[in-house]
Amino acid sequence: MADLERVEDFPRYVDRRGTGSSKWDAVTERFGVADALPLWVADGDFSAPKAVQEAIRKRAEHPIYGYSEYTEGFYESIEDWYRRRFGWEIEREWIVPEHGVVLSLNLAIEAYTEVGEGVIVQTPIYPPFLKAVRHHRRKLLENPLQVTPEGCRIDFDDLEAKASEAKLLLLCSPHNPSGRAWSDEELERIAEIAEKYDLIVVSDEIHSDIVYTRPHRPLASLPGMRERSLVLHAPSKTFNIAGLNTSYALIPNDSLRRRYIAAHERAGLDNGNVFGIVALEAAYREGEAWLEAMLEIYRENIAYVRDFLAQHTPKIRPLPVEATYLIWLDCRELGLEDEALQSFFLQEAQLALNPGISFGKEGSGFMRLNVATSGENLEEAMTRLERAYRERFA
Repeated sequence: MADLERVEDFPRYVDRRGTGSSKWDAVTERFGVADALPLWVADGDFSAPKAVQEAIRKRAEHPIYGYSEYTEGFYESIEDWYRRRFGWEIEREWIVPEHGVVLSLNLAIEAYTEVGEGVIVQTPIYPPFLKAVRHHRRKLLENPLQVTPEGCRIDFDDLEAKASEAKLLLLCSPHNPSGRAWSDEELERIAEIAEKYDLIVVSDEIHSDIVYTRPHRPLASLPGMRERSLVLHAPSKTFNIAGLNTSYALIPNDSLRRRYIAAHERAGLDNGNVFGIVALEAAYREGEAWLEAMLEIYRENIAYVRDFLAQHTPKIRPLPVEATYLIWLDCRELGLEDEALQSFFLQEAQLALNPGISFGKEGSGFMRLNVATSGENLEEAMTRLERAYRERFA
């Protein structure tokens, strides 16, 4: 493991059981197996940066937790973060504070499309993408990703065919669940198709701070995309503060921004989370060293799982992970139907993972594993998996 003791502010594993944690305390209710080890929902088991803890503690000392405005520091910290991390100069007026990226997906669909109009998603995909399109009664246009040994790839011929009957593309960049960090060439091709077919692109970039292979490129920073795209982001995955429900949309185009804000206001949304506001500013201003240490833990956890699977469960093949702390496991060689595959992991290996089929039919035969936990938990998980694998498939 990395020599994290040399980092002044580094992540520490924390036992979350008994805290109302969705990941840990809802396992029995969700999966029906009390002793299953949870490696599912995408949040982590590590302490947030000390600066975030201190900012929340200081704010909590004030005895009133009333309606709160987004502060000047909130906006400045986002601008500074994008300048430092992505080399992109954003403008204050582009920033629209929000209560969550999934909420923003729903508002964007409502703002930019009408009932029955086409919305493209690239499956397999984070389930709320699919739910949002169906909930708003839009026409779901699936652009299935192609699975290769090097990871998922976009079928651009199919994307262009779907673009001709769509108004909106929901992009996940980096991609959840496959862990792809889209290349500049892929993003530029998406931009070309969007311009050709007058598509608006909503880019969920919530995992953009957790990239290992190449610098992340915000979609709206590409030539021509300022006028037809918006970026959704939050510190939640980056700094493990998802429960504070604080995010933002970056919308450079005035018209798109006004339409989004109108949808926001129709939903009756106002004011921010009093603790989320100070946490975001503290994380972006003082959390970078913590993040670099966290990324090293993720790298090592991913490498451990990949090596273990290759040696002990060769019919379970992890796709390469370029971003996120999620591993997309190709289990098709096991020869199990999806229900039986889920039962194998849950009942026989006693592991609670996200079933691939929940990400769309292209996820059939896959499982999603979250490595944002301790090395000890992952060792236990792999021991359980190897034991079950040997009993069933060896």
